[in-house]
Amino acid sequence: MPNRSKQKGNRFERLVVEMTKDSGLAAKRAWGSNGEAMGEHEEVDVLVGKSFKIQTKCRKKIATWMTPSENVDAQVIKADRENPLIVMRYDDWLELYKMVIS
Repeated sequence: MPNRSKQKGNRFERLVVEMTKDSGLAAKRAWGSNGEAMGEHEEVDVLVGKSFKIQTKCRKKIATWMTPSENVDAQVIKADRENPLIVMRYDDWLELYKMVIS
């Protein structure tokens, strides 16, 4: 019996690679979701370009407070005594990344 969570994660990793390639950037997915297959840390799922490492996480539902509304470009979130994180739509991030590397 196949592991549905694993299949869901694999589909999401492939989607991230496909979106990245569609934007004109190089991307590759780690075989078996293990970055060591690409010479990276085991937590790396996708490599964008030659050096930007992404770990993908796919959940049934993401907390609404964490999701940027259509009125903002990004959401900055923080847990107590932790570093701030930024959440934004992936296609928007791809455009920013292309501006930075060019």
